[in-house]
Amino acid sequence: MAVGLTYATSHTLVRMRLAAFRHALKDQNRLTWIVGGGFVGLVLAGGTVWVAGRDNDILAVALAVWMLGWIIGPMFAGGGDETLKPEYFSMLPLPPRTLATGLLTAALAGVAPVISLLALLSLLVVGAQLSVAAAIIAVPALLLQLFCFVLASRLAVAVYGVLLQVRSGAVIAALVNAFILAFTAQGWALIVAFVSTDVQGTMASAARIAPSGWGLVAVEAAGRNDWPRALVALAGLLLLGTVMLVAWSALLVRRTTSSRAGSKPRRLLSATNARDAAAAKEVRSWTRDLLYGHRAVFAISYGLFFCLMPLAIGWKAMLPWAGPAGVVMAGSMCSNLYGSDGTALWTTLMIPGSARPDVRARQRAFLLVFGPPTLLITLLLTWWSGYASAWPLVLSVLPAILGGAAGLVVACSVYAAVPTTDAHKRSGNPLNAGENEGETMGIVYLMLVLVSLTAGPALVAALAWSWWGVPIGVLSGVLAWWYFGRLAARRLDRRGPELLMLLRHGRSVIGEIKRSNLEKLPRWRRATAGFCLGFAAIPLFPQAVVPAIFLLTGNDDTKSWFLALYVPAPWPWVVIVAMAALGVSMYTYGGLTYLRAKPARGDSAAVAAE
Repeated sequence: MAVGLTYATSHTLVRMRLAAFRHALKDQNRLTWIVGGGFVGLVLAGGTVWVAGRDNDILAVALAVWMLGWIIGPMFAGGGDETLKPEYFSMLPLPPRTLATGLLTAALAGVAPVISLLALLSLLVVGAQLSVAAAIIAVPALLLQLFCFVLASRLAVAVYGVLLQVRSGAVIAALVNAFILAFTAQGWALIVAFVSTDVQGTMASAARIAPSGWGLVAVEAAGRNDWPRALVALAGLLLLGTVMLVAWSALLVRRTTSSRAGSKPRRLLSATNARDAAAAKEVRSWTRDLLYGHRAVFAISYGLFFCLMPLAIGWKAMLPWAGPAGVVMAGSMCSNLYGSDGTALWTTLMIPGSARPDVRARQRAFLLVFGPPTLLITLLLTWWSGYASAWPLVLSVLPAILGGAAGLVVACSVYAAVPTTDAHKRSGNPLNAGENEGETMGIVYLMLVLVSLTAGPALVAALAWSWWGVPIGVLSGVLAWWYFGRLAARRLDRRGPELLMLLRHGRSVIGEIKRSNLEKLPRWRRATAGFCLGFAAIPLFPQAVVPAIFLLTGNDDTKSWFLALYVPAPWPWVVIVAMAALGVSMYTYGGLTYLRAKPARGDSAAVAAE
């Protein structure tokens, strides 16, 4: 009876998942992200299979990276794919494990699991090269490994969702995420510091000990006729999957049955004018909305971790830049403020003349949240670094980048708002922001570049005239704050109803009404534009900006994966300029493609009529 119910539930949920996927393919924007992500995934899967049999140590590390991607990927991509939310089935008389099994089976019917399965075929390649018995063992090993990947992803999102329900948990989750993301960029310093010999061998041993390497351990053991070890590895995967399934089932029960009790506001608004009321409302958003607080802690923590990790090898040159790095991340994380409001935007639009006070209030709240801590961090860490030459640079860049970020976050959130789930409709997975995770990530990447560029004039002035860069930085920050805020207020005042309709109905409905020129472009051009916006940061930042900083500060001994530091003089600067030009060109092409795809004026009238 129970088995039959589980089978029927799984079969129905798989059909629902496939139907939703077919519907998603009709949305050109989502189709572009699916195709682009699928192509990148196929390339990575092909590289994993190619490594199989040539160097099993590298393969073990690659599989660990795949599992790490499954675990942390959803945390930075809107909570992962939750087409079938558990809340949809809370009224059905389904046992928790039956529902969990059905949702897990439905989750396997997607692009990401198929690509991961292709990557795990590397275990079959390894087994075929060892013996027939090893090839046979590789089949259950890769299937169990895939189930563990998906279950680990679902369990991580569930645990993360529980943490985000309380303030302390949101802070902890932000710290963990910031450390993980910073480690992906600066982890080489920790590895060099703590693994001074045989880096590859040590990493491979650690990767085999991790659950991601148990399938490879089983295949290699079978190839040596070490059957106890092979069976223990397979049993470990099976046991781990069972434990994660049980834990996920328990968290699903909590998610679908818990209720939130209302509470009285701690302090009522006492403002006497629109300006003060808007400011008080924004400050309360940052202090009471756990997602707002999570983003603030994450941004500041990321700047700290990113610049503190090189201390492991005794390099202090990045310490002064922890504050500016935190501001850049804060600007990207807050690039969709009005999109986060959702349909609550109507409360602002219904008040005549409220656009300007609301925009300025959001800017002041941003500066109040991020200004004092980043300034304190900059002063303390610059003093700790001992680099006297860094003082005019960071004190010039910080005010410029603060003002630029405060201006760009409101302008971007008005001009390029992305529809998300309304706050009152958030599910038990607070990470899930709706169906536009790909578009949200594109805006985040673009903002990383735009906010960084606002520091350009101040940085150039500081490099050329030392302390004269400070007043230039303050002036450029004030101008960016005022100008971009003015643009956002005018746009909100003139096009507020259209923005509300976008946030209410989503991009697909608005696209049908506006008949956007973007849909008339060839698919290859849309895909190319999406690829450029998604990957332009690679040549621009790690291959141009970072090595340029290394060369300017005399720290060119740390080569890592920076191409410019491996070529002889004078070619490093040639490579840096070429990479910077490539990154800027990719961002320009992608941005212009989307910018030129504007609706005709007649279409705006149609939107207003709706």
